[in-house]
Amino acid sequence: MHRMYENKDLVVFWNSEKCYHAKRCVTGSPKTFDINRKPWIDVKIADNAEIWQTVSACPSGALKVLYRHEIDVVFDCDNHRSVAFDGDKKVGECDYRDNGDSWVIYHTEVDPNYGGKGIAKRLVYKVIEAAEKRKTAIDATCSYAVKVLNS
Repeated sequence: MHRMYENKDLVVFWNSEKCYHAKRCVTGSPKTFDINRKPWIDVKIADNAEIWQTVSACPSGALKVLYRHEIDVVFDCDNHRSVAFDGDKKVGECDYRDNGDSWVIYHTEVDPNYGGKGIAKRLVYKVIEAAEKRKTAIDATCSYAVKVLNS
């Protein structure tokens, strides 16, 4: 399972398949990581520095963090995509094909002026998360999305 959690400054990614429950997150930032809460990650409670330090100490690599850069990423089910916006300006998108019982991500693109900010990863995660919530299989032919799915 791939999940993404955001506050106004940070984005935290969690890949449950990589997690081996070392509990450094739970002890490092108990406000953020609480196994008795659903969802168990809430990045809106603790201080950003605490979250960053805790995620950076994840021994399995199941948790990753990056700055949000004031870019909003939204899921657009009607058009089979996720879209990144800087204010009203579209700066990236991730497109998928709905095959009925599965979704296939076939294209991910970010404006080169916005490169290196993790926007493409957020776009792919948004589609993966939507597919998982719908219990729909997800696959990719887009080389970047394949990399994210396998990381």
